[in-house]
Amino acid sequence: MTKPLDGRLALITGASRGIGRAVAIAMAEAGADIIALARPRSQGALEELDDKIKEIGGKCTLVPIDLRDFDAIDRLGASIYERWGKLDILVGNAGILGPISPLGHITPKDWAELMDINVTANWRLIRSLDPLLKLSKTGRAVFVTSGAAGGHYAHWGGYAVTKAALEELVMTYAAESRITGVKVNMVNPGPIRTSMRAKAVPGEDPETLPKPEQIAPLFVELASPESDTHAERINFYDWAGIERS
Repeated sequence: MTKPLDGRLALITGASRGIGRAVAIAMAEAGADIIALARPRSQGALEELDDKIKEIGGKCTLVPIDLRDFDAIDRLGASIYERWGKLDILVGNAGILGPISPLGHITPKDWAELMDINVTANWRLIRSLDPLLKLSKTGRAVFVTSGAAGGHYAHWGGYAVTKAALEELVMTYAAESRITGVKVNMVNPGPIRTSMRAKAVPGEDPETLPKPEQIAPLFVELASPESDTHAERINFYDWAGIERS
C-alpha cells in the first residue's frame, strides 16, 4: 500500500520534542525521509528521534543547528541541493516563548532572541529553501503560528508580536508562491500538551490538553502532494472538531 508521503523529503525545525518530534515521526510513518533540525544542546533528543524513526523503517538525517546562525541556514540549503537536489516539505515549527511580562520589562537581549528565532530564522529558511521547494513537483511549506497573534493579551506581547510578524511573512510568501506551485500554509495548534505550554500556563492541567501526536496528522495532510490547501491559517481545534473549554 502506497504511503501518502512516500519518497518525499521533509525538513522539520524544532524536531527534538513536542509538536516537531510528533510531526517528524508521523511523516516518517507516512513514507517521508526526514531532515530533523534542533538546537545543538538537544543532540540527545535528536538521537532518540533518529532511533524511533529507524524502528519504523524510516530514514532520518540529524542537523543540530542554532537557528540564529543564519549563515548555517544558507549552507543548509546548499547541502540539501548537493545531496538530494530538491526539498519537498518544509515545516517551520521551532519557536521560543520568551518572557511572559509587560513589554517594558522585556530586555533587548530577550527581544532580539524572540525576533531572531520566531521570525528572522523562518525568513532565512524561506530564502535558503524556497529554490529547493520549487524543484519539487509538489513543494509544501507549513509554519506554526499561535492564537496569541492578534489576541492582544497583556504580558504576552513579545511572543505575540513575533507570531503576528510570522503570519505576515508566511502569507506574503504564500502570495508570491501562487505561480510556482509551492503550497504554503500555517497551523495554529491552540493549547497542546507541550513543555512550552506548561511554561506559559503553569497552573493548567496538561491532561486536559491534546497530545502533540494528535495534531501531527494535520501536518501530514497539508504536506501531501494531493493537498490543494494554500494560503490558509488552519486552527487545529476546528480541524479536529475539539471544543474549547
